[in-house]
Amino acid sequence: MNDTTPQETPTENLQNKDNFPVESDNMSFWQKQKILLKGGLIGFLVLVLLIPTFFISSLVQERANRSNQVKREIAAQWGKQQEIRGPVISIPYWEMVKGPKNKITKVKSYASFLPNKLNINGNLNPEIKYRSIFEMVVYNSDLNITGNFDKLDFSALKIPQQNLILSEAQILFGISDFMGINEEMQMSWKGQDIKLSAGMPNNKLIDKGLSAPINLSAADLNTTTDFNMKLKLRGSEGLFFLPYGKTTKVKLKANWSNPSFEGSSPNSTVTDSSFTADWTMLSINREYPQQWADGENYQVSGSSFGVNLLQPVNHYSKNERSVKYGILIILLTFVVYFFIEILQKKNAHAIQYVLVGFALCIFYTLLLSFSELVGFNWAYLISAGATVGLLGTYTKSVFQSLKSGLIFSAFLSGLYVFIFSLIQLQDRALLFGSIGLFIILAIVMYVSRKINWYSK
Repeated sequence: MNDTTPQETPTENLQNKDNFPVESDNMSFWQKQKILLKGGLIGFLVLVLLIPTFFISSLVQERANRSNQVKREIAAQWGKQQEIRGPVISIPYWEMVKGPKNKITKVKSYASFLPNKLNINGNLNPEIKYRSIFEMVVYNSDLNITGNFDKLDFSALKIPQQNLILSEAQILFGISDFMGINEEMQMSWKGQDIKLSAGMPNNKLIDKGLSAPINLSAADLNTTTDFNMKLKLRGSEGLFFLPYGKTTKVKLKANWSNPSFEGSSPNSTVTDSSFTADWTMLSINREYPQQWADGENYQVSGSSFGVNLLQPVNHYSKNERSVKYGILIILLTFVVYFFIEILQKKNAHAIQYVLVGFALCIFYTLLLSFSELVGFNWAYLISAGATVGLLGTYTKSVFQSLKSGLIFSAFLSGLYVFIFSLIQLQDRALLFGSIGLFIILAIVMYVSRKINWYSK
């Protein structure tokens, strides 16, 4: 008779109903936890690769600081951001001050008066100044300033008219950077031209600017005085004004498509090549009155308004945002590599993971260096294309599978497109980023649902 006793089937060949290999009692702990340990090693490598991404972030900041330094050098020669204040009438007066032992002494103080109407109409002519690979937007402005002063109300300041020193009255006009003045400045005052010179009397309204003596008589204090002046002023990046008029109107035009209006929103029209802006400011929109006397202290800078000429692309800020997503790209890339290992039943050495991680980090140095030359978008395309090509070819070689190389290249390309889209977004970057990560997690969970985590 034949022996009908069933032969023992080797444990390693047994499978359960889900087609997973059945664990053998003779498998060591290291064999059972091989995938878990490899995953832990990969996680450690991800944390180690945070170090080069930190240095790359510092490099981006260093290059941005260098760009700002070059901008300051250009502005120092051409003219910095300009702020216009005035004109303002300054009249000295004698003030009786009680000193030690009740001794009364005369002290010269100053009263300041703001215009009733202030109208500024002008054009900005922006251009780009280059120094090496760095650039900065500068402008020439052509401004027409008109307005008038109403009668000067000294009663509100409680200054006796007999204490006024009308012979020393001056007109003041504030400009934040004298380097931007490229011609003599004159003002038409009561129909006569007066020349403005550097130097300011004591006042709390204008800290830097020009002044000129004016002829004031007692009769002039109760009349309306007109003024006008033409101002050609150079500056960089922005032009701002203070609403010193009881009614201040400013109209600007420029061939620039990226204005940023600050302080107050004007009626504006922005096209692909130009903008126009029209501000109307009233005295009730600010926190200081029409006339001042020494001893009063108001903060005037907070009422400043105007326009910044933004450059179309700030590639340093975009580079910085890109680096912040670096850990996400490294982590997801390693996860894909890990899954390819499991599904292809082929091993990738830890050194190969490190090389892949370094390639992903070098992407950011390529991006930074190319963006300084060709702009961020083209730099991103060049850097991402080079990185995908390198790692796709390397993956094909590591796993000896063209399919694996193509799948990995497609994944990495999609990941770079996703990150690029997030960088372009502003307010909704968090929303779309969260949705994208949720979808990626769902795909990872779907792919891993039937993986036997105890054996490869």
